[in-house]
Amino acid sequence: MAIRTHRMQFPLSEADARSLRMGDQLIIDGEIVVTAGLPTHQRLLECLDGKEPLPMPLQAQSLFHLGSYSEESATVAGSLDLLYINPTTSTRFNPLMPRLIRELQLHAVGGKGGLDQACAQAMQEVGCVYLSFLGGGATLHTRAVREVLAVGWADMLMHYRVVRLRVEGLGPVTVAIDAHGNSVYADAQAQARERMPAILASMQAQRDRDRLG
Repeated sequence: MAIRTHRMQFPLSEADARSLRMGDQLIIDGEIVVTAGLPTHQRLLECLDGKEPLPMPLQAQSLFHLGSYSEESATVAGSLDLLYINPTTSTRFNPLMPRLIRELQLHAVGGKGGLDQACAQAMQEVGCVYLSFLGGGATLHTRAVREVLAVGWADMLMHYRVVRLRVEGLGPVTVAIDAHGNSVYADAQAQARERMPAILASMQAQRDRDRLG
């Protein structure tokens, strides 16, 4: 099957998210929100509990597990220059993401490593895709950043802050979990489970041969 490549404007709409299929590739233009912090995700849930306001409007946004680092601009007073963005592992956010996806009505999330079945179920309900970013691709990803639009929670470590960016030509990224319940990670795990008995039998046969000399 040929890989489909799309260039889409972000934040991604529900309709666009549901039009995508596992394995599709995307080029991203527009606005995205990034953070790499587990404490940040916990704090976002506290916002949903009413303990404090959200650091910026996040409803129906695209929230990516990308670490970032910015510094004050040397040329434009009051603005920030972004030095890099780089994907971090999404699986550590598994317990927190289903509620964030549902209550913020997120239509795109992403990072590297994927999310679990509970997250995929929430994504299917609201119309959301998981986008897999190239690990270690900081240089490629950073080149697509055009502007730092907003930074939330300046009291947190730099890469834990919530940062809204304007990007152009970010990607390609891969739809690794689509809004219809299909997941490359679940498929890989199922294939591994199917192959495991044969692998174990082969290992045992080799041990038996080694023991018999």
